Amino acid sequence: MNIRTFILAVIFLLTACQPSPEEVPAFTPGPTIVVEDMPTPTSSSSTAIVPSTPETIKISPADGMTQILIPEGTFFMGGMDVYRENDELPVREVLMRTFWMDQVEVTNGMYNLCVQSGDCRPPMQLRSDNRKEYFGNPDFQDYPVVYVTWSDANAYCQWAGRRLPTEAEWERAARGDDKRNYPWGDEPPNEYNSNSQNFVSDTSRVGSYAEGASPFGILDMGGNVWEWVADRYRPDYYGRSPAENPAGPAEDEVFNSMRVIRGGSFQDDGNFLRLANRNAMEGPNLKAQPDEETYFGKSSNKVGFRCAMDH
Repeated sequence: MNIRTFILAVIFLLTACQPSPEEVPAFTPGPTIVVEDMPTPTSSSSTAIVPSTPETIKISPADGMTQILIPEGTFFMGGMDVYRENDELPVREVLMRTFWMDQVEVTNGMYNLCVQSGDCRPPMQLRSDNRKEYFGNPDFQDYPVVYVTWSDANAYCQWAGRRLPTEAEWERAARGDDKRNYPWGDEPPNEYNSNSQNFVSDTSRVGSYAEGASPFGILDMGGNVWEWVADRYRPDYYGRSPAENPAGPAEDEVFNSMRVIRGGSFQDDGNFLRLANRNAMEGPNLKAQPDEETYFGKSSNKVGFRCAMDH
């Protein structure tokens, strides 16, 4: 039995004994993924995985999330392959400050802590794509929460002492310092590096695809679920964005409520899993009334999120 198999077996035994959401204790840690167990980057990548040290990895006291340090540096942002879309252009070099990124997507168990505290709403639906009982089911505690709006994701990250990542931070954490097309390199998605193309036909336990790790050891950035980021969506933003720490267009620069989602899902093919791919879904419409459907925005069985934090 290799190290990764042993760790996942231990995680499974621990989570199988977890209580239902009505019985959730004050603290339920999520799975901690060992960075040393990540694969060596493929030949198409030149960035080494950041080793696990007290300076580069920490555990959030709020929800048990493993956070990985993404160091300051420049990277090329945008689409650089034949599948690039107009909203991924122009490609430009961007300087990013140091920040922390969640290693995996926020799980049902983690999100339920915020619900139990009264700081988060329950998901819009408690099911997943093919599972009628998903959120609140101990069997899926370590699976990504879905059916959460941008507002819900933002509220959770604030509750946890973090924030949603910017679109640039998300792509920096996925790409590293080179020009790869996927978080793991240039090899197309397959059943070993991602939950995509209906290989599983629903969400999978977070951190299950070590071969899909980004150069920094961030997991599930291609497939499983799309991820909300902080930015408003504007197709031509790359042509006007700053060269240092871009944070997305201001409210008065957009004329809709769309927010960016990244990473692709369990249903999507390689084009959507490209780390430069930009997609969007309706975010909050604060001009609506709180009892109107559009006030909080849309949710989906294919959309979750992760958080980031300033260093």
